[in-house]
Amino acid sequence: MASNKMIVVEVVYALADKQKLLRLSLPYGTTVRQAAEQSGMQAHFPGLDLASIPLGIFGKAVAKPDERVLEDGERVEIYRPLIADPKEVRKQRAAKAAKAKADEESA
Repeated sequence: MASNKMIVVEVVYALADKQKLLRLSLPYGTTVRQAAEQSGMQAHFPGLDLASIPLGIFGKAVAKPDERVLEDGERVEIYRPLIADPKEVRKQRAAKAAKAKADEESA
């Protein structure tokens, strides 16, 4: 039995200087990845690879966006790749602070 039920979702993507929110009406049963691909976001952000980029819903990463079916009213978020590993940045910051403290104590 085929259903004609439609859902309304938002798809968002943001860079440091530009962001876009698109509202879509899609067939019930659409997955997170399908919504991102059908959003047309690539037209606004050339080079955006929606086939492999991480996706989430309302701030929570979706482990299997090709399988997770959307519900009416959800917001799909397209995540940018990390420029630096947050753990590594914290390690570097801690090492720098420790060195500054050691330099201060030896002076």
